[in-house]
Amino acid sequence: MKLEYVSPKDESCFTLTDFNCEPSLQLLKDKGLYKILWCKTDTASIVVDGYSLTLKKNQVVFCTPLNILEISVSSSFIATVFNREFYCIQEHDAEVSCQGFLFFGSSLPPVITLCEKDVQRFETIFFIFQEEFETKDHIQGEMLRVMLKRLLIQSTRLMKKETIPVAMPNAQLDIVRQYHILVEKYFREEHQVAGYADLLFKSPKTLSNLFKQLGNRSPLKVINDRIILEAKRLLLYSNKTAEEIAYELGYKEAAHFSKFFKNQVGEPPVEFKKNKITVAK
Repeated sequence: MKLEYVSPKDESCFTLTDFNCEPSLQLLKDKGLYKILWCKTDTASIVVDGYSLTLKKNQVVFCTPLNILEISVSSSFIATVFNREFYCIQEHDAEVSCQGFLFFGSSLPPVITLCEKDVQRFETIFFIFQEEFETKDHIQGEMLRVMLKRLLIQSTRLMKKETIPVAMPNAQLDIVRQYHILVEKYFREEHQVAGYADLLFKSPKTLSNLFKQLGNRSPLKVINDRIILEAKRLLLYSNKTAEEIAYELGYKEAAHFSKFFKNQVGEPPVEFKKNKITVAK
């Protein structure tokens, strides 16, 4: 199944698919696409940025255009795929507040688990998606956008419920969210918590306390994880040398990057790439 909406006027596109045909799998090679995958079977595996991720029945994963996704032909999933022109996560942040939770807020694509009631809600949304593809008129795209926003809002609520173990005022929670967003934007240039604290007009200690309340990774761990994610992605999916990657990620000395990578991963960049390629073969 591959149901597609395309607007030549603004180059926006939205696709509903189960990745059970070659044309839909081609979407995984196209750049600039957000992907929301709902696992409909007991278990299913995908590869994200070179790492295997196993999803259980009624789990949903959210991938940004940066994530490199590999899926075998399968009827395990139903997914929405869209580009920035169709719905811009950054520009519409006030509408759904999913940036920093569902997208661009973690070193790994976040996963939510649907309960029976959530499944019913998602079934309704996806049913309306399919129904809208049967109606070809000038407001089809807007109706699909409305339902996508509903899906994002519902998913953001579930993500907050699953990942925030304590009650926290929205203002404080938004600081944590904005921190993740800023790390996504500046991780190549800014490697210290203090730099982000300045941008948020907060002290590093305040940020540390907020993250501690949530039981999450420390602010520094968030930065380090994001750098490592990008380093691994470049090592596995580009022809760039470890030295070139070091400079791209803001390190003036390749040796400093190599030491940092080994401390975080357990092996130097070159060894990591060689071992990964050997396993893949």
